[in-house]
Amino acid sequence: MQLHWVDSETGEIGRKKLARAKVGELFTQLQPARVAMEACGSAHHWARVLGGLGHQVELLLARQLRAFVRSNKDDAADARAIWLAAQQSDIRRAPVKTMEQQAVMSLQRARSHWVSVRTATLNMLRGLLYEFGVLLPGKKAGLKTMSARRAQVDDQLPPLMRRLVDLQLETLKGIERSIDQLEAEIAEQQRKGDTARTLREVPGIGVLGATALAATLGDASNWRSGREFAASLGLVPAHSGTGGKTRIGHLSKRGDPYLRTLLIHGARAVITQARFKPAWLEQLLRRRPLNVAAVALANKMARTAWALIAHGRAYQAEWKSTPPSGCGAQAQAA
Repeated sequence: MQLHWVDSETGEIGRKKLARAKVGELFTQLQPARVAMEACGSAHHWARVLGGLGHQVELLLARQLRAFVRSNKDDAADARAIWLAAQQSDIRRAPVKTMEQQAVMSLQRARSHWVSVRTATLNMLRGLLYEFGVLLPGKKAGLKTMSARRAQVDDQLPPLMRRLVDLQLETLKGIERSIDQLEAEIAEQQRKGDTARTLREVPGIGVLGATALAATLGDASNWRSGREFAASLGLVPAHSGTGGKTRIGHLSKRGDPYLRTLLIHGARAVITQARFKPAWLEQLLRRRPLNVAAVALANKMARTAWALIAHGRAYQAEWKSTPPSGCGAQAQAA
């Protein structure tokens, strides 16, 4: 681990490369200090360790550090860039997750991994069978078709290929069991968590979305507003301006793509399945494509989630927020 520090009294600059096993020992001997780290692998662990020793730990987002690397990239240059970035008050800090929050997100990542493995295995099996003239539909429907037509399919395959199919089907059954177990554990965490239960009441936020949002937001204090939280997830358009002209572009797609995907999928489900939709959403759907409306609704869901946690409220569909004086009339906050 590369260290870079500046003595606040003398201005002396220090650099040191330290084995990870020695990090705890070194910081135990130091007076409480401000420590900045890149929000990378194991950063939350070290933030908890150093925080437990009395230090003030800040996690800086990696994409915001690139501009501060002034020379060729190496560990020493990166450490200096982190120190420089930490002096900027407008650089966003990532909230330090608790072990419980990390565990919940680990369940989500594991489930996402096995879902992608299941999809890849199904596509591989469909491709191999297609070479023998067997055409199966995509996704999980292919498994149902395979089971219903197994005798017919076997007649078109040589013995070696039939054994391969049996092996892959057993593999898929094991993957399905893993996904079911992970989803049951995630559902249990949603039932046990007060925050996740509150978020679950928001239309479009399901079990996965509620637990992921609860683990990501924490107490919501790291974001000043719901707008800021939605922007941190990339649910706002990017823009580019020069010469007094600003052009609005595509989605910025910053932040966690997994959480952004959950919110957009949930919003799309509300649009396509809900019998009653908010008036603003109905009007937007008449003017813009469905996917544009889905992102707009996902943005509103993210802002609603932040507001519920930040203000400790239960979800109310007809809630109206009162903006500060001078900001105009009342605005509905979904």
